[in-house]
Amino acid sequence: QVQLVESGGGLVQPGGSLRLSCAASGSIFSINAMGWYRQAPGKQRELVAAITSGGSTNYADSVKGRFTISRDNAKNTVYLQMNSLKPEDTAVYYCNADLGNIATMLEYDYWGQGTQVTVSS
Repeated sequence: QVQLVESGGGLVQPGGSLRLSCAASGSIFSINAMGWYRQAPGKQRELVAAITSGGSTNYADSVKGRFTISRDNAKNTVYLQMNSLKPEDTAVYYCNADLGNIATMLEYDYWGQGTQVTVSS
């Protein structure tokens, strides 16, 4: 079973930092682009940051200079380092990845279960 498992969310004060991790597991033959999305209550899910298999990155304007996305291909893991957190960063954060499934030899878009990030004093 191919899946993405996230960890690292929690409660942090404004100005603090958190690091999210997302590991892909199962019978995978390829991992292409990986990324993080977030969804705040009453709002649509939005892209936070993405990284290609070659390491190219892009960020939402609202997080540029504060968040850093990275990946460890040997561990099939993508990270999101979040610094200088603001209350408006509060949301459920979802990992997303384009993975090749050995069972079908096709590539699919997979989502993690989501992890809550709350920025509050």
